[in-house]
Amino acid sequence: MRVLIAEDQALLRDGLTRMLTAYGFDVVAAVPDGTRLAEELVALRPDVAVVDVRLPPTFTDEGLRAALTARRSVPGLPLLVLSQYVERLYARELLADRAGAVGYLLKDRVGDVRQFIDTLRQVAAGATVMDPEVVAQLLGPGDAPGMLTAREGDVLHLMAEGHSNAAIAARLTITEKSVSNLINTLFAKLGLPRSADQHRRVLAVLTYLDHR
Repeated sequence: MRVLIAEDQALLRDGLTRMLTAYGFDVVAAVPDGTRLAEELVALRPDVAVVDVRLPPTFTDEGLRAALTARRSVPGLPLLVLSQYVERLYARELLADRAGAVGYLLKDRVGDVRQFIDTLRQVAAGATVMDPEVVAQLLGPGDAPGMLTAREGDVLHLMAEGHSNAAIAARLTITEKSVSNLINTLFAKLGLPRSADQHRRVLAVLTYLDHR
């Protein structure tokens, strides 16, 4: 699998290159800034790109902007974005087209090598993968939206934090069947069709955000 890395920190860039190579990936480029990133992404068309949000020269949003520009030229170009912090505007913009093949992870997740490699492969395969902490902060605290009951809102928040049905049941002191029923009702209210897509939980949160 061909990977492009865009990361300004030399140690992290080199570390990612070595790690991915060790796992059988072909690192086709490792760029330190956002100056020509969009051009490189379009020219090389990697199977997946790992891109830091903030790159030189301004360290604001060069990485994300370049990635979005490339994705407009190459629809569905798989992108895994890394960030030191949860950047709400950037995360929502990245996911706005709902085309899939995108991921958003906090940089400290790179330390969990297996999780990072698994996420990278999921994104390359077309999935939408969001760091639970990112999704939870996008969702934020507060009341459930008008279309949901308070209990459904509780389930949505716990889903956003990455909890399984069993964990949600334990937290809310209800049965797993009740959790499953609440989730199905929640999906229906948010207009998400029944499917085997394991990433509907992320889409549920994003749909909720669209209605806020």
